[in-house]
Amino acid sequence: MTNGPVPSGGGAPVSRRAAREDRAKASRAGRDLPVAIGVGAVLAAAVVVGLFVFQPLFLVFAVLACAVGSWEVARALHTHAGVVVPLVPLIFASLALPTAASVSGAPGLAVALCAAGVLTAVWNALEAGRDAGRSVAYGLLVVGWIPLLASFALLLLRENSGNILLMSVLLLVVANDTFGYLFGAWLGKHPMAPRISPKKSWEGMAGSIGGAVVVGIALCLFALHAPWWVGIALAVPTVLASTAGDLAESMVKRELGIKDMSHLLPGHGGVMDRLDSMLFAVPVGYLVAVLALGLPA
Repeated sequence: MTNGPVPSGGGAPVSRRAAREDRAKASRAGRDLPVAIGVGAVLAAAVVVGLFVFQPLFLVFAVLACAVGSWEVARALHTHAGVVVPLVPLIFASLALPTAASVSGAPGLAVALCAAGVLTAVWNALEAGRDAGRSVAYGLLVVGWIPLLASFALLLLRENSGNILLMSVLLLVVANDTFGYLFGAWLGKHPMAPRISPKKSWEGMAGSIGGAVVVGIALCLFALHAPWWVGIALAVPTVLASTAGDLAESMVKRELGIKDMSHLLPGHGGVMDRLDSMLFAVPVGYLVAVLALGLPA
């Protein structure tokens, strides 16, 4: 008996990973959708438990996501660009920045960022040798891209009803991805950035904005207890930031010549392939919700 599908012409059985890749090729999304949905459900459940049941778990989840995402980018830079980006400063930043934001707020985050920046510059300069300049630059880029931006989620969580605010921003990111995919697959004919992300279309972008606005209005009326127009003010910048985050990571991957940052999450790619939109959206959501709109009242 075989453990997997057998080619019609006979021969060796096809591995489970090869079968998943075949199913992914048949999907317009380029992913194995059933597996992707299952993994996404598990991740969503972990976030919900961390936000509404035991908030320290969310901090642990954020630290792990930052550390793994930083490792993925450092590994890709080393493998495909030949730049050594030492992991020790990145792991320190992944632990220190979200923890400082959670415990001490913005002042603590600023101190932790300075410490992480100094450690990254000194450590990379000493370890990278002749390529120290590039190593320091890329190391600081990773710290600013992943642990710093992710720490805004912990800042938002510190606000009154912060778990509802953060979940609202995350749901808007999900709405951006979901409606963008649906409308792009249905109507997409005009690529937004064909050299960076050929599958993203202006039609999908319009669907993202429209769907996120509906979700944002519903969140304001039933969860945030804010005027309906706040849903528009929150949804549109979040969608724009999410799209920018997705395109930014796509640009990096295209420069490195890779499709995914890793294969740690079946059906999704790497951790960074899930974080890309959120990393840009959460700081914008924080600025709009807390500073501009003053939510919650």
